Amino acid sequence: MKSLEPIEVFKALSNEARLQILEWLKDPKAYFGPQEGVDLIQVGVCVSQITAKLNMTQSTTSQYLSVLQRAGLIHATRIGKWTYYKRDEEAIQQIASYMKKDL
Repeated sequence: MKSLEPIEVFKALSNEARLQILEWLKDPKAYFGPQEGVDLIQVGVCVSQITAKLNMTQSTTSQYLSVLQRAGLIHATRIGKWTYYKRDEEAIQQIASYMKKDL
């Protein structure tokens, strides 16, 4: 796993919608409906479901997801024409450890 840049992570977490996305992705079955042929836990949540839950445009949602991905907090998987997102739990633990140990 790459080393996280704390400043980039904190910038990504400084937006309420991006923070909400991370919270939803922690327990996707509780917040999103089933996806045909794709496991929410193993593969992730389709951008269209995240967009609908945020009640924002797909463009805005995609920008938020890109920020989270660049910060290293989520992974994207493309299957056909759809992109699915899930949390990078190892990276989240790394930043939590940094906060506990170094801050």
